[in-house]
Amino acid sequence: MFRRLHNATFVEWLVLLLGVVITLVGVAFVIGGVDLAMLGGSFYYAICGLVLLAGGVFIILGRTIGAFLYLGALAYTWVWSVWEVGFSPIDLLPRAFGPTLLGILVALSIPVLRRQDVRFSNKGAV
Repeated sequence: MFRRLHNATFVEWLVLLLGVVITLVGVAFVIGGVDLAMLGGSFYYAICGLVLLAGGVFIILGRTIGAFLYLGALAYTWVWSVWEVGFSPIDLLPRAFGPTLLGILVALSIPVLRRQDVRFSNKGAV
């Protein structure tokens, strides 16, 4: 992993930073979500936090599966948001805007992660 970072391009560093941000958001969601669930609230944050945490770690490792985990969590977020508040744009905005912006960045990072996946699998096969 460290050899990969030493030769990383600027875009690969940005994808790494995106993975760190997603991992930190996942940690916050897990901690807050477990507290909320223990108080009788929604399990959404704990479940979504675990998926974000795994996705962020995989993105940090340069694996495409991390992007798809994040995008799955984003789909789950949209379903949960619509279930909670309906299709009211004012109520959906705080629930879905930030995750959707990150989702766009994650989708744009997929080609970079695919290249890293190929490099990783080629080195493992040698």
